[in-house]
Amino acid sequence: MMDQDQLTLYQKIESAKEQVMQLEWEYWVRFSSIHTFEFWVIFLLFFAAPLIALYFLIDRRKMLLLGFYGFNIHVWFGYVDTAQDKMGVLGYPYELLPFLSGNVSLEAALVPVLFMLVYQWTLNHRKNFYLYSLLLSAFLSFVLKPILVMHLFFELSEGLTYFHLFIAYIGVFLFSKFITTVFLRMQRKHVYL
Repeated sequence: MMDQDQLTLYQKIESAKEQVMQLEWEYWVRFSSIHTFEFWVIFLLFFAAPLIALYFLIDRRKMLLLGFYGFNIHVWFGYVDTAQDKMGVLGYPYELLPFLSGNVSLEAALVPVLFMLVYQWTLNHRKNFYLYSLLLSAFLSFVLKPILVMHLFFELSEGLTYFHLFIAYIGVFLFSKFITTVFLRMQRKHVYL
């Protein structure tokens, strides 16, 4: 049971969240909605195109494995991105949907699809998964993000660098691979009837 001090503070937080959501909605309608050029760049280039490419490029024999790994990338990258957004160290001036934290097109489509395709390629060609995932992380951190900053689709606050983003990508792909490996090992130990 909450005491009065806790309840008052909690109500202030909820009221502030509501005000921020109203501001975010107003901002999105004016500057980032379906009527803007930026919306269509985000939707087509960062959301739809990766998912369409995945549909045609995914190895159907490994689809469940790749999908599980990609979903892990999506979830963990989403958490990291949302935490950094809430801390105010990064931001997305244009968003696909205003009521979701972070940038859903990057979290749900572009980044997971790229990591899935790298994973697939390393499996199919017997290449070093870690090396190529590291290279993809470097590309995302030191090439793609600066391009997004240059075109005002992404912003970094003081204190957060591209190197920090690089470390975050590495952490996400390593953790996602670890979870995928644990599930694969658990699956191999059980016989299904």
